[in-house]
Amino acid sequence: MSNALSDLLAKRDWLLADGATGTNLFNMGLASGDAPELWNADAQDKIRTLYRNAVDAGSDLFLTNTFGGNASRLKLHDAQGRVHELNRLGAALGREIADKSGRTVIVAGSVGPTGDIMSPMGSLTHELAVEMFHEQAEGLKDGGADVLWVETISAPEEYKAAAEAAALAGMPWCGTMSFDTAGRTMMGVTSAAMSQMVHKLKHKPLAFGANCGVGASDLLRTVLGFVEAGSELPIIAKGNAGIPKYHDGHIHYDGTPALMADYAVLARDCGARIIGGCCGTMPEHLRAMREALETRAPGPRPTLEAITQALGGFSSAVDGTEEGSDTDSRRARTSGRRRRSEA
Repeated sequence: MSNALSDLLAKRDWLLADGATGTNLFNMGLASGDAPELWNADAQDKIRTLYRNAVDAGSDLFLTNTFGGNASRLKLHDAQGRVHELNRLGAALGREIADKSGRTVIVAGSVGPTGDIMSPMGSLTHELAVEMFHEQAEGLKDGGADVLWVETISAPEEYKAAAEAAALAGMPWCGTMSFDTAGRTMMGVTSAAMSQMVHKLKHKPLAFGANCGVGASDLLRTVLGFVEAGSELPIIAKGNAGIPKYHDGHIHYDGTPALMADYAVLARDCGARIIGGCCGTMPEHLRAMREALETRAPGPRPTLEAITQALGGFSSAVDGTEEGSDTDSRRARTSGRRRRSEA
């Protein structure tokens, strides 16, 4: 089935995604604890600015302001009855900006986790998760999103429910998980396990990968895990702009535009096809990333040493791939040597 994202991937070696949503909206006045999705109705010019800033900085793809747009998350703000409306508006504002850009820009309907724990550990059943994701997907579809963008997922059961919901909505989709616990998601999924799961899905994503997590170095180590698992699908890298630090009453990410430019090139050389930023990534970071991707020639697949030299050390000595494999042993030894030399 032809769709805008697949068509663009067929023409381009890499695509630049967008940066942070929350960080940018906080800079526009969003208060901590408020639901960003309500701005799709109440502060539409600010959401247009969010999208336009990404496009003007060179993004080929941007995410809608709908990360927490499912019934479970919106219930915290007594807005669970507005799922379709808020998702439709978030996508429609994106469609407006993309269509005015003068080039092909993909509107990706952001679908974040429900915030609930899947059964049997928690109360969220597969059927209810599918229902919530499907409701959100239909709103994004009606607003004109080109693709659903499932992100920051930790549990494989929730990822599978989102895939089923995308199929019910008749929508192409992409999906990333967040690897933030020694190379694993919060629910213990490794890069190799995610790759195996994705390739077994009946309704496969157009692309898959990692977002958020700890830092750019760790995320690229995860990308290498996807590549070494033998992925048949395009890989997504959407890392944070450095490490979060508390400064003058707010969270600040220490990644400079120059560091994110290095990250973008390394991500491409690691094997990622869709490259963007997550928390802390501002338009100035995106501009530097775009320039670097356009002007720096592709290089060989970077070693772990090259990644840490450019972006800083890993947060853990191992990356979570299965114990006992030759690949895992090599990585653990390499990472360990680098960390000891930095100590």
